[in-house]
Amino acid sequence: MGKTLSISGPAHPFDDDKLREECGVFGIFGHPDAAAHTVLGLHALQHRGQEAAGIVTYDGNRFHSHRCMGQVADNFNSERVISALAGDSAIGHVRYSTTGETILRNVQPLFAELDGGGFAVAHNGNLTNAWTLRKHLVRAGAIFQSTSDTEVIIHLVATSDGRTIHDRIIDALRQIEGAYSLVILTNDSLIAVRDPLGVRPLVLGRLSDGSHIIASETCALDIIGATFLRPVEPGEIITISKEGIESLKPFPPARPRPCIFEHIYFSRPDSYVSGSSVYQVRKQIGVELARESRVDADLVIPVPDSGTPAAIGYAQESGIPFELGIIRNHYVGRTFIEPSDQIRHLGVKLKHNANRWELAGKRVVLVDDSIVRGTTSLKIVDMVRGAGATEVHMRIASPPTTHSCFYGVDTPERSKLLASSMTVEEMGRYIGVDSLAFISMDGLYRAVGEDARNSAQPQYCDACFTGEYPTRLTDQEEGDGPVQLSLLAERIQNRGPRG
Repeated sequence: MGKTLSISGPAHPFDDDKLREECGVFGIFGHPDAAAHTVLGLHALQHRGQEAAGIVTYDGNRFHSHRCMGQVADNFNSERVISALAGDSAIGHVRYSTTGETILRNVQPLFAELDGGGFAVAHNGNLTNAWTLRKHLVRAGAIFQSTSDTEVIIHLVATSDGRTIHDRIIDALRQIEGAYSLVILTNDSLIAVRDPLGVRPLVLGRLSDGSHIIASETCALDIIGATFLRPVEPGEIITISKEGIESLKPFPPARPRPCIFEHIYFSRPDSYVSGSSVYQVRKQIGVELARESRVDADLVIPVPDSGTPAAIGYAQESGIPFELGIIRNHYVGRTFIEPSDQIRHLGVKLKHNANRWELAGKRVVLVDDSIVRGTTSLKIVDMVRGAGATEVHMRIASPPTTHSCFYGVDTPERSKLLASSMTVEEMGRYIGVDSLAFISMDGLYRAVGEDARNSAQPQYCDACFTGEYPTRLTDQEEGDGPVQLSLLAERIQNRGPRG
């Protein structure tokens, strides 16, 4: 997004047992209705972040901005708001905060006036050396206005001695580590950047009138009728201007490591990621699961909605009937009810209800995308048993999540990940199932089209399953944590400029 650098509890009382993508980005250049198209694009990317949204446009003379807390449809729903975002170029951002720092000053796109003109940036990902860089910048006199690591990029660009904006961006990016897919809006161009490992997705599209689009996922192209041209390649900088499209690859070649969890959970099923249909990959994960851990049962039941494609694949491969044994209420709002401890306990029943007429007296296979803390799985299993299921077997469409993510995903600290301290058998007993099985690493890689995982040179970033991080974790290695950074940011704001 980038990541907000502080720590607190889960942001949503009913969704605290899922890994959460932190944001989505969108950009458009050369269209008279740039703001309206950006609203639609962000709406399609809403699953990547529901805490806040923002849009910056440029009309040839001025930049315009509207940033807000909450979802896109609740804030960009009037002609007054859209008409105020004048211009034929725009970038937008939807955000999911990992922390309590869900406040307006952290909402993107961030904007700054540099000596070469305006500079707005929206970021999907997380920098793993943001704290280290930020310390150096603060000591040099930089004043930060947010607690987002994205602002580090702005300061690095602003202080670069590069001759052109591209030189300054390249100079800044050579100093950062981690994951970043960026959309940048300047006075004369829309710039898209993807980190050399391509951890987070980014795609290029085009409308029939010739205007170009940059987005986190292809589903954001579909909603506005744009044609998918190609992914932004790892390590590529694409500049879209009135002169056309320019591509630069200024970084040393690296073996790409896109996030494999995009296929498991983050991306929308109707998106196309890393050359594959997300929906088809998820179905194939279910097929591989059935081949590896089939069990005699009467029904295959998805945990909606993220477990549905894998459950379809499992049912087709195993020959066990697929049914909707759990019904999800899609209208539980984020402010539906005060998140007290008692309400947290009731959260799953507010979101899910057992279809007892299908479950009673049946042996059930529950299929879900992942187990994080295990709290939701425990409640769902209890609910299914309470509806009369005689056996409950759980199958998980990802390997055990044993490590935290540092690349732009909201992951609990490792000690709170159930798989980091329990065996699969212990996890099964904890959540109360008759059997528990996860897809194997090789099975997952087969589902995404690989023969197996290349342990010497993994084809994806799978650090949340293996602990094999593809970049340095500088801030972690040096013992610099987000809590210290948050405190530093507050001190900077309280004392003002250095004197």
